[in-house]
Amino acid sequence: MNHQQKPQEGNLSRQKEFVLLGFSDVPDLQWFLFGLMIAMYCFILLGNGTIVLITKVDSALQTPMYFFLGNFSFLEICFVSITIPRMVFNLGTQRRTISFVACATQMCCTLILGATECFLLAVMAYDRYVAICNPLRYPLVMNQKVCSQLVIGSWISGIPLQIGQTSQIFSLSFCGSHQINHFFCDIPPVLHLACGDIFINEMMVFLGAALFALFPFLLIVFSYGKIISTVLKLSSGKSGVKAFSTCSSHLAVVMLFFGSGMVTYFRSNTGHSGKTDKVLSLFYTVVTPMFNPMVYSLRNKEVTIALRKLLCKQFVKI
Repeated sequence: MNHQQKPQEGNLSRQKEFVLLGFSDVPDLQWFLFGLMIAMYCFILLGNGTIVLITKVDSALQTPMYFFLGNFSFLEICFVSITIPRMVFNLGTQRRTISFVACATQMCCTLILGATECFLLAVMAYDRYVAICNPLRYPLVMNQKVCSQLVIGSWISGIPLQIGQTSQIFSLSFCGSHQINHFFCDIPPVLHLACGDIFINEMMVFLGAALFALFPFLLIVFSYGKIISTVLKLSSGKSGVKAFSTCSSHLAVVMLFFGSGMVTYFRSNTGHSGKTDKVLSLFYTVVTPMFNPMVYSLRNKEVTIALRKLLCKQFVKI
């Protein structure tokens, strides 16, 4: 990251509110985006909510893999609920202001849940690694206690540092414009408004991205490297195809989420473009949660069977 010191302008202020510009640069598409975001949000809630439900009620899905998947789907619901409702409100009312406290809260929650998702994806990759590479030890290694500890650790591990990083950013002074060129309070566009020397803040962003994104990503790559190596050694072609099918959907979500996220947070503040940041952010805040139920249900026979059983029960009751 480049050391960047912003000029100390005369109009320094502790902002009481910011303005989220969102997609105001495309005024002709406001109502289209409004409808699109509502539809995508409803789809995300319905799809991920269904996965949470069936992994809780179906006895065939009471395994570590589906325990992690249910937590991951619940996490996705929480993640999108921080950004999309606010985006829809801004598009529908054209009231783009957000208070200082609300902006800080949104950023902090986004960072905490983003860190949770990174760790949980790594846990899911480790689960597949043990299941495929050490199947005989799998019931012993991934017992209920270990699975619960891994999930709890994923949820809470990012809280202290992300709260500290958010507090550090919002303790800065902001000069001149209070317009955030984004659809939510993300670190790069908010730092862009800060005055003075932000080198320490940029280094904190870089270190946070390395700890919460790069490190889990490397663990995932290592796990899948071992999985691919093991699958290639399988004598049965059907076994290899089944193993690849089990992991391909997870890997697709991983690449989409980490790819867009790391490009965003590993660039220096001077290298950020408002339009590029918004497009990249859409991938890890909206597109990934939307694809999650599709790739896990349509490509997974056990989930599909459980969904059919649930629907059949509902029709019988009717």
